[in-house]
Amino acid sequence: MSRYDYVRSFPEYVPVAERRARAQRAAKNLAAHGRAMRPVVLVGRTIARSFWGKAWCDNVENYRDFAYRLERGRSYVRSGAVIDLVIEPGLVKALVQGSMRRPYEQTIRIDPLAKARWEALKRKALGKVSSLLDLAAGRVPEELLRAFCNPRDGLFPARGEISFSCSCPDSARLCKHLAAVFYGVGARLDEDPTLFFTLRGIDPGELLSTAGAVDALTASAGDAPEIDAAALGDVFGVSFDEPAAVESPKSKVESPKSKVESRKSKVNSLKSQIDPPKPKAAGRKAKSGTAEAEQEPWTAARVSVLRRTLGLTQKAFGERLGLSNVAVCYIETGRKPVPSDLAPALERLNAQSLSRR
Repeated sequence: MSRYDYVRSFPEYVPVAERRARAQRAAKNLAAHGRAMRPVVLVGRTIARSFWGKAWCDNVENYRDFAYRLERGRSYVRSGAVIDLVIEPGLVKALVQGSMRRPYEQTIRIDPLAKARWEALKRKALGKVSSLLDLAAGRVPEELLRAFCNPRDGLFPARGEISFSCSCPDSARLCKHLAAVFYGVGARLDEDPTLFFTLRGIDPGELLSTAGAVDALTASAGDAPEIDAAALGDVFGVSFDEPAAVESPKSKVESPKSKVESRKSKVNSLKSQIDPPKPKAAGRKAKSGTAEAEQEPWTAARVSVLRRTLGLTQKAFGERLGLSNVAVCYIETGRKPVPSDLAPALERLNAQSLSRR
């Protein structure tokens, strides 16, 4: 084959106006055959205007092996050549109208975001994301945006986490059709920023929801014997009622006698909180051998007093009950109700505390 035949084997150059017309005809034809088309339509020449759309395009342009085809990709997406683009968890599927009559098919696969990276980012986001609307608009602290866009451990995929293919005959690693799809994703994120989280396989609500915050807080608390309830309030924007302290600071020096009386008073107070006296039924006398009165329910204050009476930290107390230190702190502050199935274990611990007196 002569060099002239080699040149003629490449598709002919198609002007932008003609390529746009072909794309519209192809989309109309596919739609007529029942395929739902989701084309990428730009307003003006700007591909992406939102934080997530621009950040996606910036991340793509940081891939060194993409640089030589990105300009053609921008031209294609601006001409309306991306006639269909669907974003799913870890997957982008698209159709791009090229020089040939039939559009080419593209597939981009992205590895799921590593769990360790996601957990670290959730910890950084604690208390800094007020709503999903703010998150979608990128209205979060600058330091958090930098963490999201960090090429090493942020939310955006590294080059090694991406694989792709196109049905066109171009042997280049990244053809212009795939480049157009990468930019098309940025444009689509302008329309719906939550699609970025869909693509990465993560739930944006975990950046501000209680469940996600608890997971991150548990991970950051580790094996801490005690968790400051005030810190929980800072995280969730809620002020918790502190349980009454077992000992209150004294403003003046007490005499030995007053100290003894004070200790007795405290012991009696603790007894009354753990096992409050049960009221006698009016007009009835207690009979020997009858069933005991129904046990008083376990409240947050009662659990807290029991733990302090036993001299246990939140961690040690939680180990006795099969709970984490965070769960114990939540129960004692009233953030979480006392589970009914804990009653038997609490009663056993209560019996231990009574036997020590």
